[in-house]
Formats: sequence, structure tokens, C-alpha cells
Amino acid sequence: MEDLKTKFMKAALKETQKAYEAKECPIGCVIVKDDKIFVRAHNLKLTKSNALMHAEVIAIDKACRKLGDWRLNDMDMYVTLEPCTMCSGAIIQSRIRKVFFGAYEPKSGAVCSCNDIFNTEHGHNHFVEYEGGIMEKECSDLMKKFFLEMRDRNRRDTQENGN
Repeated sequence: MEDLKTKFMKAALKETQKAYEAKECPIGCVIVKDDKIFVRAHNLKLTKSNALMHAEVIAIDKACRKLGDWRLNDMDMYVTLEPCTMCSGAIIQSRIRKVFFGAYEPKSGAVCSCNDIFNTEHGHNHFVEYEGGIMEKECSDLMKKFFLEMRDRNRRDTQENGN
């Protein structure tokens, strides 16, 4: 039988596929309450022309609206990539209980790769537990494919324009 971490990360991966098909950076997220998916989201930064439209921020916004409260204390987040600084801050502020992420982000991961924003030594009023590497290969594969295709597209566009 599939464990809950795998089940919920697979749901986040379905959101990642939606982002990929929309030519967005393929990151997906679900927020879980009482072992059930409460909300789903994926990146919409390009679609909405808004730098804030990361999957995590969209999911937090949806959950707050649905719950009618900004405190998401009893909820966990599953996201396919280690959250950035902005998203990590939003996670702390919304009081998410625990974050499970797939792939580590060596360039901008703010949970443990480049920074450790969830560390209580920073003086935040809320401690967020986390676990990384959940279905890491599956989470990173689509991201790698997306960026390879984007580089190929950019290279073709440059060649076609004679640059």
C-alpha cells in the first residue's frame, strides 16, 4: 500500500505537469489537512505576469480563503521543489506545520540548501518541520526536462534570428 507521503507528492507532481504544459516553471504543491488534500496549486508566474505566483504562495492563499483564517496550523505542505526564501517566509507566516519537498534546490533553496529559514535560531515565532527528498528523482526529472527544452528553444530562436 502506498504511504501518505508518496500519495501526496504524486498529487503535487500532477500539479507540476499542469505548470509544465502551460510552459511555466514546473513546480506543484498541495496542502493537506486531516490526511486529505485541502488545496492544490502550481506555478503561474508567467501566466499571471506576477513574481508572487509561486505554487506555495498560491496554495497558501487558497487554503486561507477556504479556511477563512490565516493560520494553517494543522496543515502540511507537499511541494515538488525546496521552497525559495519568499515561499519559506510565507510558510512560516501561515503557520504550516510541516513541509515535505521533493527535489533540493542548490541555487535558491531556502529550507536547507542555500539558507535555513526554518531554523529557530532566526527568532521566528513559528517552527516549521521539514523533510526533503520525497520522490526526489521524479520531482527533479520534469524540472530538468523543462530547462533543457527551454535552452533548446532559446538556442533555436537565436539561430533563426541570425544572432
